[in-house]
Amino acid sequence: MPVSGERELIDGAARGDRAASRALYERYAPRVYAVVRRIAGDEDLAEDAAQEAWIRALRALPGFRGDARFSTWLHRIAVNAALQGLRGRERRHEVQGPLSEDIPTPSDRGPADPLAGRRLEAALDRLPEGMRAILVLHDVEGFTHGEIAERLGVQPGTSKSQLFKARARMRLILRGSELDLADHRSSDRETGD
Repeated sequence: MPVSGERELIDGAARGDRAASRALYERYAPRVYAVVRRIAGDEDLAEDAAQEAWIRALRALPGFRGDARFSTWLHRIAVNAALQGLRGRERRHEVQGPLSEDIPTPSDRGPADPLAGRRLEAALDRLPEGMRAILVLHDVEGFTHGEIAERLGVQPGTSKSQLFKARARMRLILRGSELDLADHRSSDRETGD
């Protein structure tokens, strides 16, 4: 018997119904990945965090009471998984040391993509992890500075100052992308490409 309503899918998945679990996954996987990708700023970390979010959600599903919308509940799990992934990476870097400076950044890969969404993603990737997390949590996900402070273990004032710095750095990065794109377009016209 196919189930299609969200509540039926949730109840079925909570009972261990694989088809219901799969249907929930297919319905919400793009949203989960999008939020963890924006926070993580890294494809590999985002994939790990998204997988961790789904594992946590499916384990916790029998306790889902429906006090909040399922999408909201799942979103919080995804944000927490992404933040935990960032903290884990920070701990590994403390032990192993920083990554090589030879790793290409978005600006090393050639001219900026003219599509705004890709330019924004590339600019977000260039922000330090802490700034990126605060910017995404506040400006994209709508968390308050108090909520961000609680999740990240910082003071609300730190969240506010990092948000200010992150926005300023994003403006600089995006202006640089626009200049790179303008330079590329003018060189194309000069060469006839």
